[in-house]
Amino acid sequence: MSKKIFDNTLIIGMGLIGSSVARSLKKSKLSANILGYDINQNVINKCKKLKIVDLFVSNLNNSKYQFDLIIICSPLGTYSSIFKKLNKLIKQDCIITDVGSVKTEVINQYEKHCNNSYITFVPGHPIAGLEKSGPEYGFADLFKNRYCIITTKNSKNKNVKKIEKMWKSFGMKVEYMNSKHHDKVLAMTSHIPQLIAYSIVATTTDLENRMKDEVIKYSAAGFRDFTRLAGSDPIMWRDVYSQNKEAVLDMLGRFSEDLASLQKAIRNKDLNKMEKIFSSTKKIRKLIEDYGQAGSFDPREKK
Repeated sequence: MSKKIFDNTLIIGMGLIGSSVARSLKKSKLSANILGYDINQNVINKCKKLKIVDLFVSNLNNSKYQFDLIIICSPLGTYSSIFKKLNKLIKQDCIITDVGSVKTEVINQYEKHCNNSYITFVPGHPIAGLEKSGPEYGFADLFKNRYCIITTKNSKNKNVKKIEKMWKSFGMKVEYMNSKHHDKVLAMTSHIPQLIAYSIVATTTDLENRMKDEVIKYSAAGFRDFTRLAGSDPIMWRDVYSQNKEAVLDMLGRFSEDLASLQKAIRNKDLNKMEKIFSSTKKIRKLIEDYGQAGSFDPREKK
């Protein structure tokens, strides 16, 4: 049994990730009380029915509660407003962390809107998720055997260590990284693949009706994977591309060059070049498998 290290924990944003964090906190017994906040009444109703948190906070501007941990699990576009409210709300020592997949802009917004000496901000990114959204899809083991990146220079700070302990108690492997480097890495591993998926599926909508119906009817595994990604929360991804614009455009430029090279090889029937490219990508897949990151993000699914 884990020892409680937090008294009152507030989770802002009770969708897939937020509800999974709440479930993981309950399972690890790290927090005495777990409270939730969300602007969507349907989400609140679902959470109450599922008894995901102990109770809900109705207003971030004037809450009767004080917290020693706040975890922001809402879309990146909401952070600015949230930081402003928390800057006024917090009246005692409190750690704020988050789950956003963009870190440099998040840190900039925190520094712009928060000058409260009671607050310690520990930017984090648990690399876990599903294409589904909503608290009904969350579960405690979502984070198990996945990586969490913490982007702070103060890795020895006692409050940072508390956040590290929290993610490790969820079953995550924790690493530290510079925020700008994190954003470049995630642009390639997450943001660009998602963008490609949206683009490919969007292309389908422009096909003439018969062709579109046949593409959907005869979808092979590759296209099904793209539709799975394209089924993700559009608001979340809209904010990601807005706030990680430079890294995404940089990596997208590199991808476009490589795609053009492959297009040329196909046009010229350059079999050697195609085989060389396909062989090198197969090696990358093997490395991902060796790191244990090739399986489903949902451990409930049968292998």
